[in-house]
Amino acid sequence: VRSKDALEAMADAGVRTLGGLDIAVANAGIGRGGSVLTMPEEDWDTQIDVNLKGVWNTGRVAIPSMIEHGRGGSIVLTSSTGGLIGSPSNVPGMLGYTAAKHGVIGLMRSWANFLAPHSIRVNSVAPTTVRTPMANNGDVSSITKYVPELANALTNALPVEAVDARDVANAVAWLASDDARYVTGTVLPVDAGNVNRR
Repeated sequence: VRSKDALEAMADAGVRTLGGLDIAVANAGIGRGGSVLTMPEEDWDTQIDVNLKGVWNTGRVAIPSMIEHGRGGSIVLTSSTGGLIGSPSNVPGMLGYTAAKHGVIGLMRSWANFLAPHSIRVNSVAPTTVRTPMANNGDVSSITKYVPELANALTNALPVEAVDARDVANAVAWLASDDARYVTGTVLPVDAGNVNRR
């Protein structure tokens, strides 16, 4: 996703095969952090490139095709609860992640305004910790062991430590569906009440 050219080649192949682009989901993301309290500049750049520039590249590729086909559509961007609140940590990895995820929400809101006249809806999902390898399969204790100040930020209101990837996928599927045909410019937290409990 850091390469617009690579994304464009993939999207062009899909459009040739399927006849158009109606839904785009920008979901690629990485996390840097853990026990490393200093972060090389290259790691910061990689994190911003994947988590923010990758989303921008996805839009740069999808939007012209969607406008050209004139059928409307839906774009869903994956942010995070980290994109809705400030990081309680000065660990560079958390700062880069939080900055990128705030940027994703800013892109979503801007694109939602720009694309509304084309009947293209743009929304974002904001998950809490998800049981994936990126979050050590939802084991929050392995994260807070190295960055204890994150304990409160990673605590959900509902009695679950993490949500499943399918919970996020279900939210994305709904936002992309006709059932959400009038939903645009919205952040949908899939966060077990994480943000609300603050």
